[in-house]
Order: sequence, then C-alpha cells, then structure tokens
Amino acid sequence: MSTHPNPRRLLVIDDSEAIHTDFRRILTDEPLKSRGELDLMADALFGPEAAGSSVDKTVVEVDSAYQGEEGVARVREALAAGRPYALVFLDYRMPPGWNGAETLRHLRQVAPTLPVVLCSAYSDYSWAELQAEFGESRLLRQLRKPFNRQQVRELALGD
Repeated sequence: MSTHPNPRRLLVIDDSEAIHTDFRRILTDEPLKSRGELDLMADALFGPEAAGSSVDKTVVEVDSAYQGEEGVARVREALAAGRPYALVFLDYRMPPGWNGAETLRHLRQVAPTLPVVLCSAYSDYSWAELQAEFGESRLLRQLRKPFNRQQVRELALGD
C-alpha cells in the first residue's frame, strides 16, 4: 500500500499469484516474502534493481483479483468508493472463470473509459479481433509475457 496521499491505483486481474508478485515487485515498495532462485540468478546476471530507479514507487497502489468476476467487482467497488482505478492489467486466460475478453466486455459495461492492458504469453483471440470488438484506442493495450520492468512501468505510469 502506498503512503502517497493520492496514489495511482492499478488492478491486476490474473489467476497466477506469481504475476501479482511480479507487478508489486516492479511497481511498489512492498517487501518480498522470499526471493526465488530465478530472482537471484537475474540479479547475478543483470545486477540488482537500482535503488534510485526512474519510477517513484510510492505513488502506485496495486490491488489484486484472481478471476475476471472478482476483478469486475473490485472495479465496481472502487468506483462506488470514489477511488477508481487508473489502469487494469488483465490476463487473457484465467481458468475456470471468464477469460480476458469476457472480463473486458464486463469491464466496459462498468467503466467504459478505464484503460486496460491485456497480458499473456498466448491468446485465444488475435489482436485484430480484439481491436475490432473493443476499438482501436488508447484504452486498450497489449503486453506480452514475459514482460520486462520498463514496459510495465511505462504502461502503469503512462498518461
């Protein structure tokens, strides 16, 4: 959770807890419970993340939902509380519930102007199909897994 009075609120909707951890690691100051072998190898290869990175992590608050239905409910709750999300990172596949496209349909009904970044290593829909249904706009972006820190930061802190 952020200490900044008006943090940029982000929602991650993904069925993988590891993905939520990755977003928090990249975007917040939340301490990690443990560092895995891959994290240690990445530090050895690329060096630890610089403490003075270009992102002020204190102005970002990341919330989690593990299924599409839960994510839509969180967006509704945030709007009702007057604390809307600035952006949603949404996975394409989240068995056994709604997939990313179905979740996006519901999100557009609840919050039509909420920017969404669709994330996955693969998709059941082509990007052209998604743009045809949801429109080619700045409200819909794509982030391919595995993603890098800079891509996530640019999308999360964008306009």
